[in-house]
Amino acid sequence: MNDPTSQYPVTGAGLGLRRPLADKLMDVPVGAIDFMEIAPENWIHVGGKLGKKLRWFTERYPFLIHGLSLSIGSPAPLNEDLVRDIKQFMADHAIRMYSEHLSASSDDGQLYDLMPIPFTEEAVKHVAARVQRVQDILEQRIALENVSYYAPTDTSMTEKDFTLAVLEEADCDLMLDINNIVVNSINHRYDAHEFMTSMPADRIRYFHLAGHYVEAEDLRIDTHGTPVDEQAWQLLEEAYAHFGVVPTLLERDFNFPPVEELLQEVNHIRELQSAAAREEAANG
Repeated sequence: MNDPTSQYPVTGAGLGLRRPLADKLMDVPVGAIDFMEIAPENWIHVGGKLGKKLRWFTERYPFLIHGLSLSIGSPAPLNEDLVRDIKQFMADHAIRMYSEHLSASSDDGQLYDLMPIPFTEEAVKHVAARVQRVQDILEQRIALENVSYYAPTDTSMTEKDFTLAVLEEADCDLMLDINNIVVNSINHRYDAHEFMTSMPADRIRYFHLAGHYVEAEDLRIDTHGTPVDEQAWQLLEEAYAHFGVVPTLLERDFNFPPVEELLQEVNHIRELQSAAAREEAANG
């Protein structure tokens, strides 16, 4: 059971459950993965063999869900039917937390991509009102993820100030993506460590970690299709030193390597967590 006194819904090092990995992950030794995460849109109303397979996992692992299509920053009406489906799905599978991207992914129709929101005061209020409505329907808090972006539509505010303002105005939580900080800091030329340490520790619920593609020395693409980059590992280590040990999930969405390689990355997360915990204990 989840500890209601903890700000973290899970502990340790997790792995995103993807359908191509499911059969192989059924054979993973107990303790190799501490928790899992899925996109609810890929599993809601899914029955048959796939539905039974999901149930197999949710009965054995703590689960989180990370949405793809709520489109919290969109000008289109909020999809409240989706939110109600998510609420039922969470109840059906004892899901511990729901997070979404701080982005837009729809207008007149679904865009199937994560588009940046204008960094403006008006957008802060628009997003915050929608987040509050989602939280009212779910009857629980949600977390927003800092997203990667390539061509901002309005930079009246910085990414950092916009993110902080949305979290405060909406009174919601943060799922901090370490790789996205690395990608954005290179693409938009800011200090990754400064951005990371400016985030509110008391709102962080867990971390994401993934790989990205090096298009050029000054251009990184957030793909989730490669091993974790050394800069992301370094920033994760710095994050543990600053925030303490935060549960961290490894994402891999395509170009799947052997499961053993994914488990090595999950284990490396756990090694960094253990080292950070020892350092914290040594320093009192």
